[in-house]
Amino acid sequence: MIRVLLMDDQALIRGGFRALLEIEDDIEVVAEAANGEQGVALAREHRPDVALVDIQMPVMDGIEATRLIAADERLSGVHVVILTNYGLDEYVFNALRAGACGFMVKDTEPADLLQGVRVAARGDALLSPAITRRLIAEYVARRPEPAPQALDVLTNREREVTALVARGLSNDEIAARMVISPTTAKTHVSRAMTKLRARDRAQLVVFAYESGLVTPRRT
Repeated sequence: MIRVLLMDDQALIRGGFRALLEIEDDIEVVAEAANGEQGVALAREHRPDVALVDIQMPVMDGIEATRLIAADERLSGVHVVILTNYGLDEYVFNALRAGACGFMVKDTEPADLLQGVRVAARGDALLSPAITRRLIAEYVARRPEPAPQALDVLTNREREVTALVARGLSNDEIAARMVISPTTAKTHVSRAMTKLRARDRAQLVVFAYESGLVTPRRT
């Protein structure tokens, strides 16, 4: 059973998501929060698998709530998915930096929302290759000052894998590109994430571009 926490200041939206999610046999909404502060408290109480978090909320916004959840070791199993009306914007980038595993727009198709919850619950980044490419293009266009370099903690193999993750490749695609098994590719990705203290592939993508490991392709 996938346990979900809803955070949104609009009761109608929370109700709509709850109705959609609880039709599924493998998903249960364990709590609802109208602001980030309440949401963080409920995350600590219920330890959900997935938190669907609106960015703009009163008292505490979704970015700060995400940061607090990501920083709490007791909540390491909580995967935050950001909900937004606006698609890719600075709020989304800040949320990914804060520890969100991905994002979805609120008008996404019901089937895509359900699939997204299941993907996030598995611990995978909710960023398809197409979304990753858009994320990269938008992120680089409004890129902040470069982050401190930390590439020396990675082996050459781990750097190569991290670069391919940043290009939007799946583990299977990385394995084919590097002529290794998917299990080995997954191991390299996991080790890179551990060394860089990245919660998921989304943060690995952000790191790859902030550190200069990968640069945008010009079109």
